[in-house]
Amino acid sequence: MFLNTIYSINGPVVKVRDTKDFSMGEMVYVGQKRLMGEVIIVNDAATTIQVYEETSGLRPGEPVLGTGSPISVTLGPGIISNIYDGVQRPLGKIEEQEGAFIGSGVEIPSLDPEREWDVTVLAKPGELVSPGQIIATCPETSRIEHRVMVPPHLSGTVLTAAESGPHRVEDVLITVKDERGATHEVKMCQKWPIRTPRPTKTRLPISQPLITGQRVIDTMFPIAKGGTAAVPGGFGTGKTMTQHQIAKWCDADIIIYIGCGERGNEMTQVLEEFGSLIDPKTGRPLTDRTVLIANTSNMPVAAREASIYTGITLAEYYRDMGYHVAIMADSTSRWAEALREISGRLEEMPAEEGFPAYLPSRIATFYERAGYMVNLNDSEGSISIIGAVSPQGGDLSEPVTQNTKRFVRCFWALDKSLAYARHYPAINWTTSYSEYLDDLAGWYNAHLGERFLRYRSRMAQILQEESQLLEIVKLIGADVLPDDQKLIIEVAKLVRTGFLQQNAFHKEDTYVPLEKQLEMMRTIWYLYKKALIVVNERQIPVTTIAGSGLFDKINKMKYDIENDRLDKFDSLRQEIDSTLAAMN
Repeated sequence: MFLNTIYSINGPVVKVRDTKDFSMGEMVYVGQKRLMGEVIIVNDAATTIQVYEETSGLRPGEPVLGTGSPISVTLGPGIISNIYDGVQRPLGKIEEQEGAFIGSGVEIPSLDPEREWDVTVLAKPGELVSPGQIIATCPETSRIEHRVMVPPHLSGTVLTAAESGPHRVEDVLITVKDERGATHEVKMCQKWPIRTPRPTKTRLPISQPLITGQRVIDTMFPIAKGGTAAVPGGFGTGKTMTQHQIAKWCDADIIIYIGCGERGNEMTQVLEEFGSLIDPKTGRPLTDRTVLIANTSNMPVAAREASIYTGITLAEYYRDMGYHVAIMADSTSRWAEALREISGRLEEMPAEEGFPAYLPSRIATFYERAGYMVNLNDSEGSISIIGAVSPQGGDLSEPVTQNTKRFVRCFWALDKSLAYARHYPAINWTTSYSEYLDDLAGWYNAHLGERFLRYRSRMAQILQEESQLLEIVKLIGADVLPDDQKLIIEVAKLVRTGFLQQNAFHKEDTYVPLEKQLEMMRTIWYLYKKALIVVNERQIPVTTIAGSGLFDKINKMKYDIENDRLDKFDSLRQEIDSTLAAMN
C-alpha cells in the first residue's frame, strides 16, 4: 500500500488527494511505469502534477513518488552534438533501446556514464576556489573545449584533487571544504533546475552584433550578441529556413536548436540537415558546436512546455564557460499552445483567445534569460535568442506575436507575398525593425567606419520613398511620374532584388561579410547619384539607363564579385561612370 496514489487523470494532468508530502516545483515519478512529472499546484485538498510523458494506460490508485528536488538537467561534457527530447533524454540512446517510438517511463542518463574524457585538472590541494571557477578542462568536440566549473553556490578550500587523465562524468575531480567545515565533492557533471536562471556577476550593455552573413539582417535589422529577436510568419514563409541560415553562419560559438512542437517530418529534415552540414569556419560537421532538442507535435504537450527551459539552461551553462551561444526556438507559438492546453485541463480562467492570463509573464521570463554577461569566473559570455512565431493564418495581431513583440528588440516579420515570389529571406522591410542600431553604432563605426550606417540609412530611405511612390502609381499609373522619381523606383528594385534578396545555394551569396555588404550599398548609392545627375542635367530618360544593362550588371554583383575580391567594386564603379558618360 502506497501512501500517495493517483486520484484523477486528465490528459497530462494528474491529481493526488490528501497529501502534504510534495513541494511546489518538485520532480515526481508517477505510476508503476515511473513517468516523469512536476508538481504545479499544491493546496490542502490535492496536489496537481503535470506529466512529461504519455499517460495512456495510467490508472487511479497507482503510486506517486517524490524526489525532493526540482526538475533539472545534467550539465557536463557530452551535451554538444547530442539530440535530446524536451526533458533531456538522449533520443539516440532511446532509439537503440526502444526503437522508433519512445516508450513510457524510459530512464536513460542524459550523459554517457561510461565514456571517458581526457581531462586536465587545474585545481590543486590547498587552493581556494570560488563559485564558477574553472577547475578542469577537456576537449568536448574538435571545436569546443569543455570547462568544468565549481557549482555556483560553493566556495572553499580544495582538500583533494584527481590526477589529470581519463575520467567519466560521475568521477569526483576535487573535494572542497567550505567555510562551515562541510566537505563537498565536485564531479565532472552537475545538476541545475531548468526554471531557475544560473547566476552571473553582472549584465553588460549590448555593444556587439551577432554577425549572420545575411544582408537584410546584418545591415537593415541587426541583432546583438545577447539580444532577442522574433521571426513571425505564416505557413511556408521561411521561418525554419531563416533560422537554419543563422545557425549555420552566425558567429556564435555554440548553437542550441529547439524544435518545439513542430511537425515530425520537418524536425526529421532538421536533424538530417544539421547532421550533413559542414561548419564553414572549421570544415568539420556543424554538429560539433550544435545541440538539438527535438520535441515534435505528437510528443506530450507538457514536455513541449519544458523544452524551452531545458534549452535555455544548457545555453546558460556554456555561457558560464565564456562562450557566445545562440538559441533557435522553433516555434514559441507551439510552446504557448502547450501552455493553453495544460491551462484548460487545470480549468483556469482563460484570457485572450483561450491562452492563460500568465502567457505574457512566461514569454518575458524566457526572453529575459538572454543577455551579455560577466560570469562568476569573470569571463564574458552571451545568450542570443531567436524565436520563431507561427501565428494562425499569418495574423500578426494574435496574442503570442503581440506579447512576444513586447519583450524582444528585434522583429523580423516574414511576408507571405515575398516568400511566394521566391524572395528569401522573406523579411518585410516596412514592418520589421531593430532597436539595436543605436547600441551597435559604436561597433560599426570602429570596425567599418561611419559610412556603413550612413549607407544603411540611405538604403532604408530609398525603400521608404519607393513605398510612397507606389501608392501614387496605384492611383494614376507610372507614366505621369517625373524621371527622377522613376529612377528611385528602379534603384529601390535594385536594393530589393540585388541586396536584400539572397541565395542560400550560391557559394558567394549564402554568406556575405560585412565589408562586402558595405561595398554593395556604396555601389548602389553611387549608381543612383550618378544616374540622377544624368537624368536631371542631361535630360536622359530612365528607360535609356535601364536599357543599357547597367541595372542588371549591378544586380548580379553579389554573384560576380567574390567575397575576397572587393577590389572588383572599384572596376564596377568605373564601368558605371563610362556607361553613363557614353549615353546621349
